[in-house]
Amino acid sequence: MIVFKAAQEQVLSALQSVAGIVERRHTLPVLANVLMRKTGSALEFTTSDLEIQVRTTAHLGGEEATFSTTVGARKMIDILRTLPADQTVTLTASGSKLTLQGGKSRFTLQTLPSEDFPLVNESVDFGTPFTIPQKTLKGLIDQVHFAMAVHDIRYYLNGILFIAEGKTLTLVATDGHRLALAQSPLDTEVPARQEVILPRKTVLELQRLLKADAQQATADQGQGAGQEGSAAALIEMKFAHNQAKFSFSGMEFVTKLVEGKFPDYNRVIPKNHKNSVTLGRAPLLASLQRAAILTSEKFKGVRVNIEPGLLRIGASNAEQEEAKEELEIDYEGDAIDIGFNVTYLIDALANMDAEMVRIDLQDGNASALFTLPDRPGFKYVVMPMRI
Repeated sequence: MIVFKAAQEQVLSALQSVAGIVERRHTLPVLANVLMRKTGSALEFTTSDLEIQVRTTAHLGGEEATFSTTVGARKMIDILRTLPADQTVTLTASGSKLTLQGGKSRFTLQTLPSEDFPLVNESVDFGTPFTIPQKTLKGLIDQVHFAMAVHDIRYYLNGILFIAEGKTLTLVATDGHRLALAQSPLDTEVPARQEVILPRKTVLELQRLLKADAQQATADQGQGAGQEGSAAALIEMKFAHNQAKFSFSGMEFVTKLVEGKFPDYNRVIPKNHKNSVTLGRAPLLASLQRAAILTSEKFKGVRVNIEPGLLRIGASNAEQEEAKEELEIDYEGDAIDIGFNVTYLIDALANMDAEMVRIDLQDGNASALFTLPDRPGFKYVVMPMRI
C-alpha cells in the first residue's frame, strides 16, 4: 500500500513540525517513533513524550485508505534530509516494514504497532477557548522565556505562568533572581480567570513552532490567501486544571501542566521608585556585552554607576583585568551605585525589539525595574548583587 507520494520538502516539513519533542532514548521504544494514521487521503503525524503530544495533518498523495503504524521519527527525518528537496518520495507499507524510496535510493524501515503508541487522554474540563495572533503569542514568549528557571527544586518556576483574564493575556516567568512579565489584549473577553503553568520544554517547543508558523502565515497572506491566511495566523488556546491545548496552522499541541502555586508576582514588581532614566536599548546592550567579556565564568557581576548626565559600567576579573564603559544619559536623579549579574541584563535587552528602555531605581540595594516606554505591557525586575 502506498502511504504517501509527495515532494521531499512537503514530507520533511510535516515530520519536522512534530518531531521536536521526540527523545532519542526512552524507556518506551515506541516513543522514539512517529504515529502515522491515514484516513482517506489525510495523513496524521503524531508524536509524544508522555508529557506533550503534537499532531499535524497533511495531504501527501498515496492511496486513499484506513491505515496506521509507527516508525522511527529521527531516522525518517535523517533520510529525508539527505534527499534533494524537489525529489518525489514514496512510502509503501508491507507487513511490519515500510519502504521509503526517492530516485534510486531505497530504505526499508522496521515499524512498531500503532496500538502500542500511548495517546494523551484529552481533558474534559477545558475552560472557554480564546484566540490570539500567533505572532503576538510568540512575541510574549520571547519577552519572558529567558527568565524561566532551569531544573529548580521549586518545580513551579521551571515554566511560564499563563493568565487569561477579562480581555488580557499575561505571561510571567521568574527564577527567583529576576522576573519578566508581558501582557497583550485579547479580542474577546474570557469570562472567568484561567491560570496555568506551562512546563519549560512545552514553552521552548511552542516557541519553535510559532516561529515557523508566524512566518508561514505572513507568507500565506502575502500570496493573497486572504481570509484563510488570517485564520492561519491565529492560535486557539484552551486550559484545563491539568492540561493545555493549542491549535494553530493545522496542528494540535496538548501538554501536561506544572502543578503548584506560582509566586505572587505583583509583590515583586517595584512601585514608586523615585529615580528613573530612559536611554537607547542598543547602546546599553552593546556596552554590557563588551563589559561582560572581562567577567569570569563563575562571577558575572558588573557594577553600574548612575549620576546626572552619565551612566558607567565596570567589570573586572581574577586576572586583574578591567572593562569600563560610559554612556551619556538624560538624568537628574540621585547618584546610585548598584551591582548586577550582567547575563540577566543582556538576556532581557537582547530579547526586546524596542528602541528605548526605561530603568527605575531606588538605591543600590533595591531591585531595578526595566520597562519599555512604547509598550506598557512589559515589565522586567532584576535583583541587585553584591560586588
